[in-house]
Amino acid sequence: MRILVTGGAGFIGSHVVDRFISAGHRVWVIDNESTGKREQVNKKANYKKLDICNRNGLRAFFKNKKFDVVNHHAAQMDVRRSVEDPQFDAKVNIFGLLNLLEECRSNKVKKIIFSSSGGTIYGECKKAARETDPEIPLSPYGISKLASEKYIKAYQSLYGLKFTIFRYSNVYGPRQDPHGEAGVVAIFANKLLNKEIPLIFGTGKQTRDFLFVSDVARANLLALKSGDNEIFNLGTGVETSVLGLLKTMAGISESKKAPKFKAARPGELMRSFVATSKARKKLNWKPQSGLIAGLGATLQYFKDRQSRGEKI
Repeated sequence: MRILVTGGAGFIGSHVVDRFISAGHRVWVIDNESTGKREQVNKKANYKKLDICNRNGLRAFFKNKKFDVVNHHAAQMDVRRSVEDPQFDAKVNIFGLLNLLEECRSNKVKKIIFSSSGGTIYGECKKAARETDPEIPLSPYGISKLASEKYIKAYQSLYGLKFTIFRYSNVYGPRQDPHGEAGVVAIFANKLLNKEIPLIFGTGKQTRDFLFVSDVARANLLALKSGDNEIFNLGTGVETSVLGLLKTMAGISESKKAPKFKAARPGELMRSFVATSKARKKLNWKPQSGLIAGLGATLQYFKDRQSRGEKI
């Protein structure tokens, strides 16, 4: 297949690109490099620096490419930034998507695979959220992701553009940015390996569903041939507290640094985890990487960078 991956220089997108190329597909990547890194792009991919908010640039880029599938990972992905600057969040996540959907329509793209957010769309979770549960986003980021889903469904109804929507839980793994506001695993890894005091915002009792990035990439590969016009949660269905996560990572890295606690940040949830029975049944997908193994691989990735003299 001929596949475009937006945000393909980023953390998750670059792993998806690798998986597509390993499966023998021809892949193009666009990324504005605001958080993505060109060196993370697979050398076998066709790469162009381009912002999805650049409508004219997108139009020129799509011309004569004849993409079969667009895999959309480019996004403003920070919940806290969305609270501080909801207009920017909407510009990237909603208007950027609409630019992309218009090119899909105009160029007869067969399918779009979209990365949504199981970690924000359901609001506070008393139990593992299912795809049929009420959608109660509590941040502009969650709202923009939910609105994006609705637009994609509309384009399917109006123009026949097939879709698969993935609602990701908290994805972690190699290549995650340890200096951003999002990505607690990478942030903790950076602090622990540099022998610095890790920070916890709030009590640390807040829970998340941590999913290793290779499991996400595998789901995106499966969606090339299945899951048409469906929404799937991707997660483990297991809650892990932020304190528990830090304790596990400290044990693996043999760090003795106690955390420092700071005030909770606005817009963050106390409990967030998702059920994945639908993906297991309809995509034949389930997570294969346990938390201990995934955290070990992630810490090793940052250790290797450190040993090469790279700043982490």
